Amino acid sequence: MTTHTPQLLYFQVPANEQMQLESHRLAYYQWGDQHAKHLVICVHGLTRQGRDFDVLAQCLLKAYAEKGESVQVICPDVAGRGRSDWLMNAMSYQVPSYAYGLKQLMDQLSLQVGANAIDWVGTSMGGLIGMLVCGLEAFKLNVPVRRLVLNDVGPVVQWVFIERLKTYLGTGERFEREELGIQKLAEVSKSFGPHTHEQWVALSRPMLKKLSDDEWIFHYDPKIAEPIKQMTVESSKAAEQIMWSIYDQIGCETLLIRGSNSDLLRPEDAQLMCSRGPKPAFYGVEGVGHAPTLVQEDQLQRLMEFLV
Repeated sequence: MTTHTPQLLYFQVPANEQMQLESHRLAYYQWGDQHAKHLVICVHGLTRQGRDFDVLAQCLLKAYAEKGESVQVICPDVAGRGRSDWLMNAMSYQVPSYAYGLKQLMDQLSLQVGANAIDWVGTSMGGLIGMLVCGLEAFKLNVPVRRLVLNDVGPVVQWVFIERLKTYLGTGERFEREELGIQKLAEVSKSFGPHTHEQWVALSRPMLKKLSDDEWIFHYDPKIAEPIKQMTVESSKAAEQIMWSIYDQIGCETLLIRGSNSDLLRPEDAQLMCSRGPKPAFYGVEGVGHAPTLVQEDQLQRLMEFLV
């Protein structure tokens, strides 16, 4: 596969007083033809960042080029991650704030090129944001989403998963060497399933930020953990009811991916999702928990069948 390099660009998200959200700079990686009228946005999980989609972006460019079509793939660093600004108010680190920021970005990009199609690939948190953008009037894009991929996520987030997050999220760990950070990531990300050493290094390097020759930290603001820490079983159940009502409003073509060992999305919840709302096509990934990384051949092939 030809290797392309993405362009790192920035967008200023306007403040939203109602959401108590300050104006902040959102970083995003733009792959492919920046004049293409077809946009695919790929949105990462809670602690991840936009470079998670390098392999998928290149695969999409190749598949569309073979059809003689141009596409641009947009991979943002959600606020508080990667090259994007950290937010002043820790409680702004929530899905509606992210949906607002990404709507502003995508509306601006689609206006610039006169977009005629937008697809959304969302892993975990990126899928929850996608559900708001597709199912809630306030966040709908000016050019509606044509196809939606929900990667190992749905309206129900298991409490056991939230408890697991609380054990490692936002601890502000520091590492003397990059390799130690990569090892730590391997420890907390065992559920991603088997990867080659090269795949793992490629997925891990952008996750670490160098402060000095002997100091590395994770790339995200530790305060992203605050809203999670304040969650209770009751608040989680209330959010679940709201997310189901939003999910039922989604009308675009949808693909639901589930890792067979996922502790976030239970089989019975996935089954229920397939019978209501957008009634998605379903793809199960064997031997993987939360969440499939979309870098393996079988996963990429299924995504190409759905998106291209």
